[in-house]
Amino acid sequence: MGRVLVVEDDDRIARLVARVLRDDGHAVDTAATGSEGLQAALARDFDLVVLDLMLPGLGGDQVLEQLVEARPEQRVLVLSALSDVGVRVACLEAGAADFLGKPFAVAELIARVHTRLRGQAPGAATRWLEAGPVRLDLRLRRVVIAGRQTELPFREFLLLQHLMRRAGQVCSRAELLADVWGLTFDPRSNVVDVCVRRLRTKLDGPQRVEAVRHVGYRFVED
Repeated sequence: MGRVLVVEDDDRIARLVARVLRDDGHAVDTAATGSEGLQAALARDFDLVVLDLMLPGLGGDQVLEQLVEARPEQRVLVLSALSDVGVRVACLEAGAADFLGKPFAVAELIARVHTRLRGQAPGAATRWLEAGPVRLDLRLRRVVIAGRQTELPFREFLLLQHLMRRAGQVCSRAELLADVWGLTFDPRSNVVDVCVRRLRTKLDGPQRVEAVRHVGYRFVED
């Protein structure tokens, strides 16, 4: 299980979420304001931050922006009553890993937390991710190849990170859509293909991300 920070100003909801997560085996810290939450998230390593948007003082959207800027690898699950499509998309584009609207079902919250923690060991985040000649700077969101550094837009960064963590394995479009964009899109959508095309221009050639016909993509180390 993981260490989770819950940033929520409604004491009833904060206590509920914390209790549910602790009962599920997680270590849980809480913060009641945006400033407290941001300070806590930057002071120690959390496997997941559960973040409300309507917070006193520093709003949740500002916390998300500043946290992702400082720690691009940080996973954030937004939990908010502001759950229309525009808000959800804005949060995901700003760097949230997932979004769950209020009111929520406890079973769904637990399932989403499990999904976001899957494959991550507590405290496992490091500065660099390497596969073949490619080095990905997780803090500065840069890709480094043969000494050449290129900054990546957020979605390209998440896409490359996912592919590199599963280097040599085929990643389906559905898998990439769920992990990188955090929403269930129509599988016929070309959003993954467009992002891959852009990412390839930042690497050492299109062969680095190989297309697997009718399935998805694979990061090639050699």
